[in-house]
Amino acid sequence: MRTALALTVLSSLVLTATPAQAADLFALPEPTGRKPVGLATLHLVDKSRPDPWNPEADRRELMVSLWYPAKKAAGKPAPYAPPQVSQAVLADYPVADKDALTKVKTHARLNAPAAEGRRPLVVMSPGFSFPRATLTSLAEDLASRGYLVAAVEHTYESVATTFPGGRTTSCLACVKGQDYLKVAAGRVKDVRFVLDELSEGRWGRLIDRSKIAMIGHSIGGRAAAEAMIADSRIKVGVNLDGTFQPTGSIKRPFMLIGAPASHTPDGTDDSWKKAWPRLTGWKRWITVKDTDHSSFVDYAVLRTQLGLPTQKLDGERALEITRAHLASFLDRHLLGRRTPVEDYPEVADHRP
Repeated sequence: MRTALALTVLSSLVLTATPAQAADLFALPEPTGRKPVGLATLHLVDKSRPDPWNPEADRRELMVSLWYPAKKAAGKPAPYAPPQVSQAVLADYPVADKDALTKVKTHARLNAPAAEGRRPLVVMSPGFSFPRATLTSLAEDLASRGYLVAAVEHTYESVATTFPGGRTTSCLACVKGQDYLKVAAGRVKDVRFVLDELSEGRWGRLIDRSKIAMIGHSIGGRAAAEAMIADSRIKVGVNLDGTFQPTGSIKRPFMLIGAPASHTPDGTDDSWKKAWPRLTGWKRWITVKDTDHSSFVDYAVLRTQLGLPTQKLDGERALEITRAHLASFLDRHLLGRRTPVEDYPEVADHRP
C-alpha cells in the first residue's frame, strides 16, 4: 500500500534556494473553474467513540479542510501546511529548510465569505501517512467549479496532524504489518461522522444532500469503496491508485484512476482486476502513462519544484489530466451535466 510514501517521495530532498526564492518556487497549479475559492479549517470531535489508535483518547478528534466557492477572493491566502507538519514530513532527511512545505502557494482565501446556494459535496481521504494538504490542488479545482470539498485528516494515520493551538499528533498507525482493513473501516466511521457534522452544522445550508461523492487516494480509495457500501448518502466514488478489496457490491458509479505499472489489468497490483466484477453500476478504469503513485496528488508538481526524482510525465500535465477526469465524472453523475474531456493520449481505458 506504499504506506510510507508521504516520507519517501521527499526522502532525497536537499534545498539550496534561499527562503525568498523558495517562496516563489513552490506553487500549485491554478484552478480551472471560474469561481473564487475559500478555505475553512474545522476541528471536529466525535464523543461517541474512542480513538482507534490512541488508547488514552476517549474520543475521536479530526481536522477537516473545507474548500468552497466564495463570493469574492477576500482575505489572506490560505496556507498549505502548518510548520509542524512540514517539519514532521522532512525531519529525518537532509533538508536545509524544514519549513519548505509552508511556503507552497495555494489559490484559496482563508475564511472568505461563501457564495450562497446549495452545492454538491465531495469528501476526500488522503493516502496512508499523507497529510490532507496533499489533496489541495484537486480540491481547489473542484471548488472553483462549484463543489464543496472536505478533505479529512485521519488522526494518527498522517505523518502529523496539527490541531488548534499547535498540538500535533504523529502517525501511531504507521507500524509494520498494519491491518489495512482496520484502517479502511476506521476511515469509513470518520467519513460518516464528518458527513453528519457538515450536514447538521453551519455548513448544512450550503450542502445538497442528494449529491455527495467521495474521492480517495491510495488507502483513501479503498475507504471510498467501503464508505459507499456502508452509506447510501455517497452517490459516487473514485479510487486514485489505491489497492482495494470491496467487502460487497458497489451499485453506484465508481471510477478508478491509476498508474500503469501497478494498475493495468496485468500490473503488479491485481486487486483492481479482482474487484472489477464487484462494481455493478456505472464504472470506468483508466491509467495515465508515465505516472506513479503520487502523480495524482500535489506531489506530482511539488517533487519537481523541490528538485526530487518524480514521474516521467510532467507534473502539471498529470494533475491536469486527473482534474479533468474527476470534474467530468462528478458533473456527469452528480449534476447530470456533460463536461467534455480532452482526448489525452496518455490515458488508457481498461475493461478486463
